[in-house]
Amino acid sequence: MRIPKWFLIIFIAVSFVGFLDAAYLTVQHYNKGILPCYIFSGCDKVLASSYAAVAGVPVSLFGALFYFLILAAAVFYIDTKHKAALTILVYLPIAGFAATLWLFFLQLFVIKAICFYCVVSAVSSTLLFGLGIYLWFLQKRPLIDK
Repeated sequence: MRIPKWFLIIFIAVSFVGFLDAAYLTVQHYNKGILPCYIFSGCDKVLASSYAAVAGVPVSLFGALFYFLILAAAVFYIDTKHKAALTILVYLPIAGFAATLWLFFLQLFVIKAICFYCVVSAVSSTLLFGLGIYLWFLQKRPLIDK
């Protein structure tokens, strides 16, 4: 099975945007920076909530690691064609999407505020989930020789 390079470039681009977003939030968390909030006005409320960190570690750091792993797997696959990278690209976005659903639920119904940066991450994670599903179908599609 051959995965088109353009498809992997999309994985890289989306995961890079997600990584930049999550890394920015992580740096701001540790620097105690003030985040400008675009479009929505609840960034400060969301990022100061008890749900913004797990055992003192910002959720955004987990997000940055998530996006970095996907980015690295896509680059690794382009370079080596190793099947383990495809496994990461198919299954890791499922976990990221599940986390996105949970965190978005918390924003809407518990915290009652929306964070612009969290929405960027949610869109990135959802796109990666869709790409992962498509990749799964590509792998399962029987090749027909004519």
